[in-house]
Amino acid sequence: MNGINETRLREKMDLVIDKLLHLDGPENEAELAQSGEKIGFFKRDFGIREWDWPQGVGLYGLLNIMKIDRNEKYLDFLVEWFETNIREGLPSRNINTTTPLLTLAELQKIHPDPKFEALCLDWADWLMTCIPRTKEGGFQHVTSANGDRMGVRLNENEMWIDTLFMTVLFLNYMGQQYERQDWVDESIHQVLMHIKYLYEKKTGLFYHGWTFKENNNFGGIFWCRGNSWFTLGILDYLEMFHNTLNPGVKQIIVDTYKAQVHALKKLQAPSGLWHTVLDDPTSYEEVSGSAAIAAGILKGIRMGILDDTCVRTAEKAILGIMENVAPDGTVLNVSGGTGMGMNADHYKNILIAPMAYGQSLTILAFAEALRHIQ
Repeated sequence: MNGINETRLREKMDLVIDKLLHLDGPENEAELAQSGEKIGFFKRDFGIREWDWPQGVGLYGLLNIMKIDRNEKYLDFLVEWFETNIREGLPSRNINTTTPLLTLAELQKIHPDPKFEALCLDWADWLMTCIPRTKEGGFQHVTSANGDRMGVRLNENEMWIDTLFMTVLFLNYMGQQYERQDWVDESIHQVLMHIKYLYEKKTGLFYHGWTFKENNNFGGIFWCRGNSWFTLGILDYLEMFHNTLNPGVKQIIVDTYKAQVHALKKLQAPSGLWHTVLDDPTSYEEVSGSAAIAAGILKGIRMGILDDTCVRTAEKAILGIMENVAPDGTVLNVSGGTGMGMNADHYKNILIAPMAYGQSLTILAFAEALRHIQ
């Protein structure tokens, strides 16, 4: 990655981290709210303080940069974030509100706390016994209700690709840490279920979702950030096993990942980014998904799964992402919360705004780039 200046990359990453720590709602919130969900406006998604998936991904980015830099720079922030949310009361339990638990479970290693541990254990048990299921036992993609933090949207008999990152990573981590083979086995079941129903063999890409009601993939859209949850998340998943995963199962997962990366390489825009509808060049280029894809490719190279022919793809992506970091550290061109769509226009019309996951996925991409350079 000779085209990337390490000093400039580190400066950009520091700006992005600082912005994440102080991220608030958009200035044009009232204007966005008028269009509501059809453009992806969910008030809970904005800022860093709410307990939901955007903030959970943000916390995960901070935790990972601490691990990479081998320091505890953001420990106080993370502990205070969890203590405040627990004290003020948590929202409904669902797929998306599970996301912060992945960071909390790992936080236990450097900051043991009985109430944190009890929450993680209870939540993992809840996933096994209470989360609604689709046919064949898939985790139904239940989300928070818009405007009601204690309510849920059931999305009955639907599986979404987001679930792997938002929930399955946490369940597997807990299973590994507490030697709960039933939890580990369930995580494997969920990964294979999502590959079975969301992976499209002709292209190597993933659909956004599957419904057992109609037995189809909704609009059949290859959504950028949805695909990126697999590109990045599945490698974090494999790492958790420390080479103990059944070789046959591992090979299926690795082959799926490699096929997806091969497809993504062909769809990369000249800027280095990917379009929000991957195979639709008229859709806007989206940075959060591009960052997670870049991080996933770089991690695949580091793990020896991908060869050096992928380095140029990753380098182009990192350079493109760097061009989308504003002077104040805001990551630009990040799409908002994206519900299931029946056509490409649904995804093309989603709002663009500063989001916690845009900041954190960029952090992860930059961190992997620094690892590669060093």
